[in-house]
Amino acid sequence: MAQQKIEQTAGRTQLGEFAPEFAHLNDDILFGEVWSRNDLLSLRDRSLVTLTSLISQGITDSSLTYHLQEAKKNGVTRTEIAEIITHIAFYAGWPKAWAAFRQAKEVWTEEAPLADAKTRFQQEMIFPIGEPNTAYAQYFTGNSYLARISGEQVPIANVTFEPGCRNNWHIHRATKGGGQMLIGVAGRGWYQEWGKAAQEILPGTVIHIPAGVKHWHGAAADSWFAHLAFEIEGENAANEWLEPVSDAEYEKVNGR
Repeated sequence: MAQQKIEQTAGRTQLGEFAPEFAHLNDDILFGEVWSRNDLLSLRDRSLVTLTSLISQGITDSSLTYHLQEAKKNGVTRTEIAEIITHIAFYAGWPKAWAAFRQAKEVWTEEAPLADAKTRFQQEMIFPIGEPNTAYAQYFTGNSYLARISGEQVPIANVTFEPGCRNNWHIHRATKGGGQMLIGVAGRGWYQEWGKAAQEILPGTVIHIPAGVKHWHGAAADSWFAHLAFEIEGENAANEWLEPVSDAEYEKVNGR
């Protein structure tokens, strides 16, 4: 898992002048170091540990709201948070769970329609949607999901994009061989190479991406989308992530 540096400024913003040392410990140590050790414990797992601790203590102020919001960003779903708080209730107390549920409902208030759409999309394909793609979220606009299909012979992953989601411009580097192949699985999406017109990807569409070619791929604005990604073996192979696909570029592809 790629380590993601957590940037936090709340301490300095709120207490920088009054308690500078506390602000430093909050922003630079708690978040800048402890939370940033996500190569040892994922951000999602750290969110679950933090929520359990706060709810067990009966803390239901803005700090709980913040960590509920972060948990959602880190991939905790509406169904999961309901089960998590239910489990905590038996150990921390029923009133504490009631108080936590009130805040959780506000954070996940728009989750139900999304969950229904996700469930319907899963029924369209045989491969799993997988887990939220948190490790590479910084290289995506919108939400994506990742399911590892195979790690032997040829690494294969099923990548699912919510409507409007796309990855940044990027290049598969290799001194020999390398590159990537995509096969559309479900929904409708786009593939575009730098300086060329975008190509629509439908179930069964095969895209060959040579090493050294700047490109992006993702969902259409009005459709969920999934493709299998095959990593082609090469020497000194590595991904170079570049700038996001701008809204103007993306809207042009979608005919808006």
